Amino acid sequence: MITGQQLRMARAALKMGVRELANLAKVSPATVTRIEGGGSAHASTLAALQAALEAAGVTFIEKNGGGAGVRLGSPALKPE
Repeated sequence: MITGQQLRMARAALKMGVRELANLAKVSPATVTRIEGGGSAHASTLAALQAALEAAGVTFIEKNGGGAGVRLGSPALKPE
């Protein structure tokens, strides 16, 4: 599962606001803020946030000897 720190890094990389991410993931802005601050969240909420950020082009990097992180790539194609 993603961490609050990864969530903050991903939003920063995308130059995305809390409200925009909350809208995309269908959660409240307060939920995003709480998770980014280290608060707990249901697995389904974290999955929704992760999916929204991945669709916008973020790849989440697991902790593998270093810290967990994010990488910015190309956004998924959106149907027209």
